[in-house]
Amino acid sequence: MRPVLLLATCASLFAGAAFAQGAPAKRPLALADLYRLRQVSDPQRSNDGQWVAYTVARVDTTKDRSDSDLWMTSWDGATTVRLTNSDESERTPRWSPDGKQLAFLSSRQGAKGGQVWLLNRAGGEAEKITELKGGVSSFAWSPDGTKLALVVSDPEPDSSATPKPKPIVVDRYQFKTDGKGYLDKQHQHLFVFDLATRKSTQVTTGDFDDSEPAWSPDGTRLAFISARAKDAERFDNSDVYVVEAKAGATPVQLTTFQGADEGPLAWSPDGMWVAYRQAQEPKYFGYGGGFGTLALAPAAGGPVKLLTEKLDRMMTGARWSRDGKSLVGIVTDDQREYLLRVMADGSGWSKIESQLPVITAFSEGVDGAFAVLATTPSSPSELYALDKGVARPLTHQNSWLTDVALATTSVVTSKSDDGTEVHGILRRPANAAAGTKLPMILRIHGGPAGQDALSFDFEKELLAAQGWAVIAPNYRGSNGRGAAFTVAIAGDWCNKEVRDIRGMVDRLIKDGVADESRLGVGGWSYGGILTDCMIAADPRFKAATSGAGVSNVLGMYGHDQYIVQYDQELGQPWKNVDKWLKVSTAFFHADRIKTPTLFLGGSADWNVPVIGGEQMYQALKSLGIDTQLIVYPGEPHGIRRPSFQRDRLERYVAWYTKYLAATVP
Repeated sequence: MRPVLLLATCASLFAGAAFAQGAPAKRPLALADLYRLRQVSDPQRSNDGQWVAYTVARVDTTKDRSDSDLWMTSWDGATTVRLTNSDESERTPRWSPDGKQLAFLSSRQGAKGGQVWLLNRAGGEAEKITELKGGVSSFAWSPDGTKLALVVSDPEPDSSATPKPKPIVVDRYQFKTDGKGYLDKQHQHLFVFDLATRKSTQVTTGDFDDSEPAWSPDGTRLAFISARAKDAERFDNSDVYVVEAKAGATPVQLTTFQGADEGPLAWSPDGMWVAYRQAQEPKYFGYGGGFGTLALAPAAGGPVKLLTEKLDRMMTGARWSRDGKSLVGIVTDDQREYLLRVMADGSGWSKIESQLPVITAFSEGVDGAFAVLATTPSSPSELYALDKGVARPLTHQNSWLTDVALATTSVVTSKSDDGTEVHGILRRPANAAAGTKLPMILRIHGGPAGQDALSFDFEKELLAAQGWAVIAPNYRGSNGRGAAFTVAIAGDWCNKEVRDIRGMVDRLIKDGVADESRLGVGGWSYGGILTDCMIAADPRFKAATSGAGVSNVLGMYGHDQYIVQYDQELGQPWKNVDKWLKVSTAFFHADRIKTPTLFLGGSADWNVPVIGGEQMYQALKSLGIDTQLIVYPGEPHGIRRPSFQRDRLERYVAWYTKYLAATVP
């Protein structure tokens, strides 16, 4: 069962422009190239279909941070205009209904939390139009273009009169979360902003967070997401509500599913229905990335319609067609992501054809064509015009990659010891001779309900450029293979995933791809958790890097942000001691580990706190195993500071090089 190469038609699309005969040899990808990457995101096609607005993020090396700006490209691709070039990031570009103005969010001029700015498409300076103390996190234009719906945070208490720190008072069930730390009583509410008077009116109040506002077609009501039911935080229970767009109005609850109902929300053109995503039940809190059915709630109240239950794939971001007969969203399906059209009457669905393997965002125009954000194994995300199955590039922000020799990418299939079929993605160094056994690094994705897809991955490309084969398996717990595949590991971590991953490694050794004497492993988040599990179960790995992981899960109860998952999936520790010890097997069997391991984490990570890495580091240090702990000051779960991102990659390469002794081909 050898790896199956991608189809030649896809490979030619991934490769981009043809490489002329006699042209200079391409160079390997280098660590310094990390700062050359441009991150394109958030495509928004204007209502007349002539322009696509989007953001482009780059690294500001002087300030050691990411900076995003607004751009727009004409639909024919002939003209590209950079709209902003400030020292602060601009994000969330949204066209006015008449297409003459572009609103966006920015923290320019010290605007705390972000404010709304307005830019005339014809040119000129942007104008800041809101000045709300708590800051604006998102917004939506009213259908007639006279108002904006805003999501506004409660302002922080004035601390100027009391410079001394106060005790932190905790009285919430879930009392901390990554990126925020300890949670207080500040919340987000809906406001309506009148563009003519430049005045805002608060619409929703209370001890709740309100988000995802969507205007009704007549501009009188707002649909939104909120967790207002009794004990909602104990069950991750959010619902869809509708409220009149005026002060003092009472929200009306449209959904009653005990679990997560999610946006983005979309009204049908006739105002009869609100589309949303019904996600997971509370017992599957940790697997929401693998669930979700497109659902319709009657705007007047009543039973909801579930449209894609039988699809058994996660669908996100659904939006109505202009005629109201169908909706289009993105489906995650076995290492690919594509557009799907779903009939509103429940009669079925059809895939919108494209050669692009992974589409992550889209914006439909009046002509029925789409501006899509897509990525391939050899290209970071760029914008394309997708019309009748044909993809035409609109942006070339990362054209520098045409001079780089990237890895050869293929799809692999293996069988676990219980017969489960597992899929993965293999990268071989660009110049590796066919049939040559290579040192191989296993890189395990996080989630667990995520997937490694046929998309660009700088980290894996950098590792392959050092001369290593890189395998990324989609083990049980991943999404893209249906709900049963995703929840197969519920309450039973560090078991089926390990068997799936070992089966794939065994397959590649047997096929002559991997050198069994030079195997490495690593991952971040749940990938770090599984790295610990792998090295405790399999002594073949000569080097490991475990980022933001945990093995003593019992020690995380009440310390990280996963109290809902713990209580729903594992039960309370004093009632289920054996189950907690079982999922903590890598820590309590650390004496089985012989692999030199690098542990990493952020000091401000409340998702998987760095204590998880500290405990494993201490265990291996006590056992005399070569180990090291790297802590990134002030960083949350996702390392944000560019210099730290680069440092992490540099340490990966150095650690694997030390123990795998790869030679660049």
